[in-house]
Amino acid sequence: MAGGGGKSDEPAPHPPKDQLLGVTYCITSPPPWPEAILLGFQHYLVMLGTVVIIPTALVPQMGGGNEEKAEVIQTLLFVAGWNTLLQSLFGTRLPAVIGASYTFVAPTIAIILNNQWNDADPIEKFKKTMRAIQGAMIVASTLQIVLGFSGLWRNVSRFLSPLSATPLVALAGFGLYEFGFPGVARCVEIGLPQLIIVVILSQYVSHMIHSGKSIFEKFSVVMSIAIVWIYAHLLTVGGAYNHTPPKTQTSCRTDRAGLVEAAPWIRVPYPFQWGAPSFDAGEAFAMMMTTFVTLVESTGGFMAVSRYASATPLPPSVLSRGVGWQGIGILLSGLFGTVNGCSVSIENAGLLAVTRVGSRRVVQIAAGWMIFFSILGKFGAVFASIPAPIVAALYCLFFAFVGSSGLSLLQFCNLNSFRTKFILGFSFFLGLSIPQYFNEYEAINGYGPVHTSGRWFNSMVNVPFSSEAFVAGVVAYLLDNTLHRHDGSVRKDRGKNWWDKFRSFHSDTRSEEFYSLPFNLNKYFPAV
Repeated sequence: MAGGGGKSDEPAPHPPKDQLLGVTYCITSPPPWPEAILLGFQHYLVMLGTVVIIPTALVPQMGGGNEEKAEVIQTLLFVAGWNTLLQSLFGTRLPAVIGASYTFVAPTIAIILNNQWNDADPIEKFKKTMRAIQGAMIVASTLQIVLGFSGLWRNVSRFLSPLSATPLVALAGFGLYEFGFPGVARCVEIGLPQLIIVVILSQYVSHMIHSGKSIFEKFSVVMSIAIVWIYAHLLTVGGAYNHTPPKTQTSCRTDRAGLVEAAPWIRVPYPFQWGAPSFDAGEAFAMMMTTFVTLVESTGGFMAVSRYASATPLPPSVLSRGVGWQGIGILLSGLFGTVNGCSVSIENAGLLAVTRVGSRRVVQIAAGWMIFFSILGKFGAVFASIPAPIVAALYCLFFAFVGSSGLSLLQFCNLNSFRTKFILGFSFFLGLSIPQYFNEYEAINGYGPVHTSGRWFNSMVNVPFSSEAFVAGVVAYLLDNTLHRHDGSVRKDRGKNWWDKFRSFHSDTRSEEFYSLPFNLNKYFPAV
């Protein structure tokens, strides 16, 4: 046509999809049992990283040795298994692993530094500190339990739109960048090969080979770990690190964790194993603020999991139910003494994307692996001694996928709107800039910008502003619900019209398929 004015010549944009396509097994379609068992084991391996790193950093500061560290890791693994099982059965019903959270580290260190729990005997100091952490966790868990089961979080999340959810979900992944390549660089001769091999196997080989393509797609993580772990062990026994600094040996060697020797053959964790919890009001308030931060972060995590499980967006009532069960998970952490609270495992959410398997059954099998290896301590300790740079290399891939799931929500928004551009840019920028200031200040001075005689108060202020996902999510939420909200075109620009059909449980028929409770429990606990 002369003048090129024909509409048929214009390229059509990709249509928005409320369910992600290309997933091999979605939330309700389980793989064959042998495949599901191996995929579940892969999820267990991935969540081990955080489970090992956090106690390894905290237990020595509490006065504990290798034996206490091994017992705490076993307990954390045991509780994570049960929490994952409860969440997949009665919570959101998503294939979300509920594991350890780095957000709880700062208030826990504040408790450790409290002179009130000092003792001449290091083991006694460990037990006193552990009991104080338990008391704070038990009290703090009530926040998520009340917000979740009362339906208050349902009312808050109903005001979320694809626009305000984008920074929250994106920075739930991208915001963990400090645990990625900086961890790889601690032993670059192990971390870098792991990063390269897992990318080649999962993204290149799986598309170059037509027969057996799905094997590389689904099991690239366990394959790459096996290859690099053997390579790292050969470097260790070959004497490559015999004359290196202690820091390098800790990061690179495969025999430095001290877990295999210290772990008991069989041990079943039980509540109050360190003694009766002790309670301090200030520490409980600080931990309560931390549980609120993890609640916001987990909201982003649940949204990423629902996307990669090829489920529809979470109805607010289902999300609120999941938050309540996560509160029960924090309560269990306090009762058993795990030294850490729990939240949605972002790395396992990323693994769903790498494998393209979002099956609920796979994650339930992973929970079984966690409980099994937490009881058989020696066997679990073997896998827990995987060098940290291998784990950090995997984080680079997993956190990137979770971040991109947040960006994918922009398909529902009008990106040609100045309002959209402002909210997106401003929330992303502050979500990165404010935590950078708080974390940099603490790295230089040894304490956060808010520094008073009350450590619990310092944690209450410093912890929220140190979380990228929390800052970005809160800024975007407030701006999206206050800025020109009543303009006629704004509702469509922010993508709210796409999520209206998921505003209540019964407004979309697919919600029943993905999120209804088992054993006909919806009859007694109806979602609204």
